Amino acid sequence: MRWILLLFIGLQTSAMAQTKMNWSDVKMTAIRLSPHQDLKQELVTFAKKHQLKAAFITTGVGSLEQIHIRYANEEHGTLLKGHFEIVSLVGTFSDTSSHIHISVSDSTGKTIGGHLLDNNLIYTTAEVVIGELINLEFNRSTDSTYGYKELDLKIRKKN
Repeated sequence: MRWILLLFIGLQTSAMAQTKMNWSDVKMTAIRLSPHQDLKQELVTFAKKHQLKAAFITTGVGSLEQIHIRYANEEHGTLLKGHFEIVSLVGTFSDTSSHIHISVSDSTGKTIGGHLLDNNLIYTTAEVVIGELINLEFNRSTDSTYGYKELDLKIRKKN
């Protein structure tokens, strides 16, 4: 039995269209990062090296010695040093842009999260499973509602 992945793709007219993709249209890979590497920069580098056009994080675990995140509706990030466990890592990215969120817990179990910025440094390891929707392309354009660059989805042109 083949599983069907349903995706909703926004059209330029703001209407919604539905497309069906088979699991064979999803490419999966896993990476392991080492101490002192920058989590976000390594994901960006991986996307550029492999020319990922529509990638997403399916799961991510590991530890950080430094976090740099931007909390909801804040203009600037917060940098904290210590030892943190990655309890959640989610997002969409491509070889040109990213939108990734992270939640981490400290040694007392206190958990915080926000928008992943540069300078999140690996402590022991980070294991990230990455999927790519090979028939789609993720781009970002300014949304007039709040002025942020938001996700644009489109069918990838066949070469």
